[in-house]
Amino acid sequence: MFTTPLVIATLVAVTLGAVIGFLTGRRATRLIIARLRDDLADKVWQLTHDPLTGLNNRSGLRAIHTAIAASEPRQIVTVLIDLDLFKEVNDAYGHDAGDDLLKAAAVRITRLAALYSGHAARLAGDEFAVIAPLDATRLAHMALLFTNVIAEPVEVRTDDGPALVTVTASLGIAVASSTDLLEGVALHHADLAMYHAKQQGGNQYVLYRAGMTMPTRPPRRGPRLRDQRRTPNGGGA
Repeated sequence: MFTTPLVIATLVAVTLGAVIGFLTGRRATRLIIARLRDDLADKVWQLTHDPLTGLNNRSGLRAIHTAIAASEPRQIVTVLIDLDLFKEVNDAYGHDAGDDLLKAAAVRITRLAALYSGHAARLAGDEFAVIAPLDATRLAHMALLFTNVIAEPVEVRTDDGPALVTVTASLGIAVASSTDLLEGVALHHADLAMYHAKQQGGNQYVLYRAGMTMPTRPPRRGPRLRDQRRTPNGGGA
């Protein structure tokens, strides 16, 4: 799907190589061309992937969706995943713990997406997305599996050593044609459903229904936990 940028990069590299070849010789020219291709391929990867998790970013997901629509119009399911109370874990245990949690979630989401021939992406912060071919007979099972697996404990780094944390997720699920706009239809509908899941307490999924609107937006950030982490009742040490 990223053939065009690489073809252009190759043509540029070859042209530069032809000029440089007069001065450096054919072997050196081949090495320079290869290095230029690798550098440009790295730039393409950086434009389409999230550096922390290695997942596709929004641009990468858009490119995948475009390729699916161009190959064969079909029904696809879009799952929008928002981690519940991620900010509180970040505040309580630090950014390293937050990064560990995001990377663990990314691994789990990627493996789950692969079970349904899907593709995973990190859109921003603690928000992930999956697009996959629709199998209506497995949709509920898919949603429950994502919800349960993401909620499994994760070991993270803290100033006091490794700690186990559990973070659930709110999932919004939408079914649309691959020829529909990704952001204007599929992700928008999944976003609406996700906010309904979050309003209902999180740790669950909601399937988008025609006519669904944005609920009264629930607070996405609860009380800070940094001063509550030392004793079971939330008091200080």
